[in-house]
Amino acid sequence: MLEEYLQQFLEHLRYERNVSTHTLRNYSSDLEQFRDHLASIGALKIKVTEIDHLTIREWMAVLHSLNKKKTSIARKLASLRTFFQFLVREGVLETNPAKLVATPRIERKLPSHLSMEDAVRFIETPDLNTDLGKRDRAILEFLYATGVRVGELVGLNLTDIDFREKLVRVTGKRKKQRILPFGEPALQALMYYLNETRPIFLNNCPPSQREDSAVFLNYQGTRITTRSVGRMVDKYIKICAEINSDISPHSLRHSFATHLLDSGADLRDIQELLGHARLSTTQIYTQVSMEKLIEVYDKAHPKA
Repeated sequence: MLEEYLQQFLEHLRYERNVSTHTLRNYSSDLEQFRDHLASIGALKIKVTEIDHLTIREWMAVLHSLNKKKTSIARKLASLRTFFQFLVREGVLETNPAKLVATPRIERKLPSHLSMEDAVRFIETPDLNTDLGKRDRAILEFLYATGVRVGELVGLNLTDIDFREKLVRVTGKRKKQRILPFGEPALQALMYYLNETRPIFLNNCPPSQREDSAVFLNYQGTRITTRSVGRMVDKYIKICAEINSDISPHSLRHSFATHLLDSGADLRDIQELLGHARLSTTQIYTQVSMEKLIEVYDKAHPKA
């Protein structure tokens, strides 16, 4: 039955491929929606060997009719491809039916980033006279100094940071670890928060619920969440009215990479710092830098 194979696949992702909770949740959601589609057309009890590319195309058409974004449809198709490929490896299927379905054409959107001046202005927005301001300044400094993902930042423990050498051990996707350097401004902001604010937050939490190992805490003294960081960034974007409102916590990661590339850093070094598995993922920043270069050329060259 399809349901049994779905459970086997999710267990494979969790225990053998060791994917993140976020990734596992996305796979589960996508595959449950496909199962619900089969139920809606009276095909829930269909054998998995009877699911062909036409069945999958029909679901793609339904998603299009519901005005789902192309990126969302492409992700759901990718989830199906991975699921059916798992069944091929297990000997359940001979071929992967999802491979015969074309991926929706998606325009590659350039990552939004801040100029160096705007990045500095944005990072220095939090009010250091408040407890939350001290914490928020440390978070923004650390995001820009290291280029870590927000999920990686909220998962940091005190034992991950070497304060003397200004290095941090980050656990990225698929539990892959990397060591990143950070600068003096980030260190000073971090120490200010750890010494002045973090103890106050810990005292707001009952001893049984404290997360003594976590670096960044919320006001209640528990580990901060990615959603809280997102709300915090939105708050400071509103304060910095002159900065592009299309900025997210991930934009500091994009700014980190773009500014390194603009300053002459090697693309493979940036790939290592960002924790990208493929160089092609990092190469998007060369396009960002090229557009900036063309813009400067058009403004400055008399024959542009």
